[in-house]
Amino acid sequence: MSFSIAGKTAIVTGAANGIGLAIGRHFAEKGANVMFADIDEKGLIDQLGEKADEGNIRYFAGDLREKLTIANLLSATIDAFDQVDILVNGARQVTVSDPLSPDDDSVISLLNQNLVPALRLTQLVAKRMVKQAEGETEGQVGSIINLSSIAARRTHPDLLAYSVSSAALDQLTRSMAVALAPMRIRVNAVAFGSVMSASLQGTLRENSEFRQDIERHTPLARIAAPGELADAVQYLASEGSGFMTGQILTLDGGRTLLDPVAAPAH
Repeated sequence: MSFSIAGKTAIVTGAANGIGLAIGRHFAEKGANVMFADIDEKGLIDQLGEKADEGNIRYFAGDLREKLTIANLLSATIDAFDQVDILVNGARQVTVSDPLSPDDDSVISLLNQNLVPALRLTQLVAKRMVKQAEGETEGQVGSIINLSSIAARRTHPDLLAYSVSSAALDQLTRSMAVALAPMRIRVNAVAFGSVMSASLQGTLRENSEFRQDIERHTPLARIAAPGELADAVQYLASEGSGFMTGQILTLDGGRTLLDPVAAPAH
């Protein structure tokens, strides 16, 4: 079975930096057409160049919390590449929560940031995938991959909002996998442990001891580079994982094998 994604078209959100950027670049290197999407237009231009409108790379800047923006993203992808075969819902935000404060709206904020756009984009892209496959009776119609976190399975009060939104994204993955299976669209997720994302870089700058804390609670004793995760996402996108759907693939250096109490969760 092939793990190739050459000639396929992928939308990758959260692609202006860190994990999303690494996945998008990896996909492009493997021969896929890639639409890099993010709210940070400057970041997209800085990383991809102002002339990222030739070959197999395009970018789209907009706030995916808005329905119209999601529709425009899909339209821009179809205009550029005529199809969409892979969706990577990678836009996510991490924030500190106060679980005891009634004035803390971080749970609502992160559900709107990390969950709702993934749901809406999945619905819209899946509809397009089905339309593209009209008349076909065999083979994969599309693959959708959500980027989640082991925070969904761990208890850390300061990360309440992130944990709740990650758990919701995991359940979205399972539910949409069942709903879309008759259309031959697979939905899976990758739950990350500590990866050198933009948000984690900021945290480490503010707290130099946090790195040691993470490494102490990770059996492999290190933080992953964003590029290390791209191969796993490619596997889920390819027909090599053709009988896999509704699964949460964990890449965490062994973190969830240990006692989770008081251990950092991202």
